[in-house]
Amino acid sequence: MRSRRLALATSLLALGLGHRAVAAPDSQPRPIGDAALGKTFFLSNCAICHATGTDARPQSGQGPLLAGVVGRRAAALADFTYSPALTASRLTWDDATLDRYLANPTQLVPGTNMLVVVPQPSDRQNLIAFLATLRPLAPATKAATTPATPRVPGPGDWQHDRPGVRHRIRPEDLPPPYATRSVGNAPRVVARPAHAALAVPPGFQVKLFAAGLSAPRLLRTAPNGDLFIAETRAGRIRVLRAADGAEAPTENAVFADKLRGPFGIAFYPVTGEPRWVYVATLNAVLRFPYRNGDLQARAPAETVLPELSGTTGGHTTRDVVFSADGRQMFISVGSASNVADKLPPKKPEEIRAWEASHARGAAWDYETHRANVLVADPEGNGLRIFATGIRNAVSLAVQTDTGALWASNNERDALGDDLVPDYITRVRDSGFYGWPWYYIGNHEDPRHAGKRPDLAGQAIVPDVLLQAHSAVLQIAFYPAAPTGPSAFPAEYRGDIFAASHGSWNRTGRTGYKVIRVRLRDGVPTGDYEDFLTGFVIDDAQVWGRPVGVTIARDGALLVSDDGNGTLWRVAYVGQP
Repeated sequence: MRSRRLALATSLLALGLGHRAVAAPDSQPRPIGDAALGKTFFLSNCAICHATGTDARPQSGQGPLLAGVVGRRAAALADFTYSPALTASRLTWDDATLDRYLANPTQLVPGTNMLVVVPQPSDRQNLIAFLATLRPLAPATKAATTPATPRVPGPGDWQHDRPGVRHRIRPEDLPPPYATRSVGNAPRVVARPAHAALAVPPGFQVKLFAAGLSAPRLLRTAPNGDLFIAETRAGRIRVLRAADGAEAPTENAVFADKLRGPFGIAFYPVTGEPRWVYVATLNAVLRFPYRNGDLQARAPAETVLPELSGTTGGHTTRDVVFSADGRQMFISVGSASNVADKLPPKKPEEIRAWEASHARGAAWDYETHRANVLVADPEGNGLRIFATGIRNAVSLAVQTDTGALWASNNERDALGDDLVPDYITRVRDSGFYGWPWYYIGNHEDPRHAGKRPDLAGQAIVPDVLLQAHSAVLQIAFYPAAPTGPSAFPAEYRGDIFAASHGSWNRTGRTGYKVIRVRLRDGVPTGDYEDFLTGFVIDDAQVWGRPVGVTIARDGALLVSDDGNGTLWRVAYVGQP
């Protein structure tokens, strides 16, 4: 029962919500749930994204505040950006409608942000009963959940962003926990203003490549140059085709649809002619037969891995990549919670037994097989934990010249403006990266103080620390020997480009840009610099949120924005 209850985590994403017990569509009385059990379910599954108004500090920014949900019309809060589908739904969240939504969100509202279902009727009834207890916040209390007074912008704030600005965050310079209060400061995403312009370094040019997409997320370039796009919320993979050097696609097709939260995309074999397109969905890895040039899947998907973990709530992005020799398939699985502070305790001997059958630092209970990078062979055999303690490795990439596996990671929230830094790092086999007990090496999380002294000094310090809460998403290596009319200069070759989706848990907005991570002889220097900026309008509004990056066959950098459904193309055109 517990594992079924823990299948939600972000499943209330984008609800306006209501509560009163009403008759079901068949006019039969609906059983009344247990609000206490519903609260337990909520804390274990939903609190990573939603605040209730009774929280000690804001824990949410990725879902709307749930205080005062009684009788609320869907998508009704003015300070939250809902999906267009939910905004247009005209729903009001009475018990029956909410029950239908939680049971199958995309059936009731196609295109909703909700990816996870709550399959058990009793869980839905209990959850709705708990939501019915929430009351509206008084205006003064509500205002306290957002930054109350202006402050001088810090070095990581968006006002200082511009191409070429270099950053370096050192582990020894991190502030103590709670040096600043934790805030809920989610952005309002608006349409692109007429005057808005993106900035790139001298010699580069950025132009709109495609628009009208459904929240495009991860991007991957096929061996023949086609662009594969994960439209995660819509449950499909799209393909765009453009000639080398072209500033817009000439073909646009849906490769596969009716998928459950597709995100990661990989082509296999990694050399020669591909025969498969692998897709990592919410809790499985699928593959479609494929030949170069296919715009539609030529056959139904095969299931390679039917289940990645026993829970699906919390972080929902799963990436998939193959090792340079094609023998290993890596899959990232983010955590079910912010910091696993509801884990039942284990005795030292129980922990030793658990880690013997799993891996050092592996979490248990609802976090089993979460916050890890997994590995199997291309057929899905021999699945095991490759690395632990990586809270949300949204993106994976393999460095061509060294064969090293890299990951981007979104670190934990609610410790203050500048904790904990996100990062990009090489991922070692059997490596432990700290979550949830430690962060950035041997910094103990105060919410787990004294719980795992056996792991003191065991956590690997990541290679490149990024501004806390910047939400780094997809990473891509620039080729060492690019060809094509838009190829970047030699000094960019072998470096990493990364999309930063932007902060919600920080007083001063940060992120909302594409950065360049500098490598020297294939080794990170620890520095990164702004490359593509300009998505932020002011402290409250943004018009774009970068997610995906990939290198086109002609050498251009392509960037997806899920805020307004656009793709952008950055080409090198020569020094002015």
